Formats: sequence, structure tokens, C-alpha cells
Amino acid sequence: MEPYHIIAPAIPSGQVYQFTTPHDVEYEVRFGRKKKNILHSVVVFGVLNDEYEGEEYVVTNKGDAFRVMTTIAAVIRMYLSEHPNMQIVEFTGILRENTQSEHTSQRTKLYARFLPKVFPSNIWKTEIKGNRILAKRLK
Repeated sequence: MEPYHIIAPAIPSGQVYQFTTPHDVEYEVRFGRKKKNILHSVVVFGVLNDEYEGEEYVVTNKGDAFRVMTTIAAVIRMYLSEHPNMQIVEFTGILRENTQSEHTSQRTKLYARFLPKVFPSNIWKTEIKGNRILAKRLK
């Protein structure tokens, strides 16, 4: 499956990428660094369209979740190629309301399906802890 067209940051080492689906849903993928460990990056992505009332983690129900995730995987690979010393990459799947925090969200399960596309097991070890996914580079 081909990813959507990705708009990379103007500066190659930048941290904000964007893409738009054929349904005109605009996504932003951001990478933040942990204060105590600059080689630990947190991936945050979501919808930018006003029609979704600024709800970053909205479910759009456009039937393109797998292509969106394929695109996010491509963005992460692009980011890692610009930041080859990154040691930890973290994702968090947001729970739906009225769900206990120790349960793994459907979003986290979807992320987990795409981990092998980004983090080959001979280079990275991935762990799921509740709704947090950590990919740690093997030494």
C-alpha cells in the first residue's frame, strides 16, 4: 500500500510533517523530545481539520485507516533517517471514555500492527505497556 504524499518540514531535521487524504482530511505528525533524554522521541499525530472541532485523536471513519497508518510509518522512517541516533520512540494510544487505563486501546492495537514496518526486530525491541508503545534501539 502506497503512503499518501508527505509534506516534510522545510528543514530536514525538523519535527513536524503533514499529509492530506483524498477525503481532504489533513494530518499532522509531530516528534517531541524528552527533556531528560534527547534521544527519546514521542510521536504525536492527529487531524487538523476544523470540522473535527480540534479533536486531534478523532476517528474519521473514512475507511482509510490502514493507508493513514502506512503514511505515518513512512513519516517515522523519514524522521529516523534524519535522526539516526534516536534510541527510543514512544507512542500513546488514547482510550475512549469510560475505559479503564490498564486496557489497551483499539488505537494502540492498530499502532502495534504497523510496528514491524518501522522497527525491524533485529534493530529495535518494542514493548506495549497499557496504551504506551516503546520502541527501543538494541545496543
